[in-house]
Amino acid sequence: MAVEYDDLRGFIEQVDALSDLRRIDGADPLYEIGAITEVAAGMPECPALLFDNIPGFASGFRIFTNATVNAKRSAVALGIDASLSPVEALKAWKTKRAGLEFIDPLNVTSAAFLENSMVGDDVDLSRFPTPVWHKKDGGPYIGSGSLVIMRDPDSQWVNASIYRVQVHSKNLVTIQFDHLGRHGNMIAQKYWAMGKSCPVAVVCGEDPALFIAGFEYLPQGRSEYSFAGAIKGRPIEVYDGPLTQLPLPARSEIILEGHLLPPEELLLPEGPFGEFTGYYATDARPAPVMKVEAVHYRHSPVLLGSPPMKPPRFHFGLPFRAAGIWSDLEAVGVSDVVGVWQHVSQLMTVVAIEQRYAGHAKRAGLIAAANSYMGRVVVVVDEDVDPSNLADVMWAVTTRCEPSESVDIVRNAWSSGLDPRIPDEAKKLGITSNSKMIIDACKPFGLRNNYPPTSALTLQESLDIRRKWLEK
Repeated sequence: MAVEYDDLRGFIEQVDALSDLRRIDGADPLYEIGAITEVAAGMPECPALLFDNIPGFASGFRIFTNATVNAKRSAVALGIDASLSPVEALKAWKTKRAGLEFIDPLNVTSAAFLENSMVGDDVDLSRFPTPVWHKKDGGPYIGSGSLVIMRDPDSQWVNASIYRVQVHSKNLVTIQFDHLGRHGNMIAQKYWAMGKSCPVAVVCGEDPALFIAGFEYLPQGRSEYSFAGAIKGRPIEVYDGPLTQLPLPARSEIILEGHLLPPEELLLPEGPFGEFTGYYATDARPAPVMKVEAVHYRHSPVLLGSPPMKPPRFHFGLPFRAAGIWSDLEAVGVSDVVGVWQHVSQLMTVVAIEQRYAGHAKRAGLIAAANSYMGRVVVVVDEDVDPSNLADVMWAVTTRCEPSESVDIVRNAWSSGLDPRIPDEAKKLGITSNSKMIIDACKPFGLRNNYPPTSALTLQESLDIRRKWLEK
């Protein structure tokens, strides 16, 4: 199945055709749009939302949220059959990703984002509805799902990653790089070391392929534009920004151009901002400042909003990192992995295997734990358990796991400063590791053939029944 949309508007049309879109008029950007987004993300139908007629702003200046928070819309964004079950869709993405051929962007001679422009003293970000997403956030964030475009001054490599962007005045925003190892920070440091401001652009309304690419951990020197082109099967069209000369997605909705000022010239307090863990990780702290010198936008622009929310709500309905763990397991020779999934916004990993030998489940669990960023819980289940169904997983835990025999703890494991359980004193010392619990919820290997038989349908039988009788 090919990617059909050309831009964010085309994707919204596809979502609407799937009856997955809710239009909402009159919501306030101060807390209310964020609250509606969070409540909708937790509903069983989990609709995408298009906000319009926002009080205090021109009609047609819209905000689109929950773009890819369920498995169906994530599949559409990736060009995968949206009728597949969640685990089937993730497996299809794993297979597609392994065979992706990166496609370089294509320079074009016109750009939709140039329909309107504000330059110099005319720049005024207050014309755009910019939500304060959570009640304790430090201010409005125009960038919760925005691409930040920068070019390495040495290699000319273009980086396009997702960083959060807070509005401070009509022409000043901060960009938060999370940690010193992020590519955006590394590029900016090169300009600052030369005594220069860093040219930068913020794209606030890119298509979902670019949104997904911006979250990928690509190696230095590899552009997210090429990865997004690979997803779509055709090059991303780019146009050189009038101010920065950076290649910018030609069909984007809103683009800010300007320079990231050296820290000695200006820093502003950024945050706090609600994190994907459902907590605030830090108080306000100094962050680099972008002076916005030009703003370009389409008629009736659409701001793409993707605020972090309390789990299980997450940016993507398909856990892309689970596909990576699935590939890792196969790469080191763990056989018969039938599914991998992550719950609680990627903080709990579940691996389903068909047991072939004693220790098979433990081996899979240890490898998954080593590759589970921040997560504290890894569960290994048999092939008859749907790893994407948390109730099914807990059924296995409560009927096949003996806690005194089936639980292991790995200490000093991979976590992050965003982890709310790690004390501030430890974080200040750079200690950001945690422990991980591995639960073997498989039938004991020696008893697997004599274990009481289940009364439930197999996963394949369930899928067959659903497709024959319940998806008409």
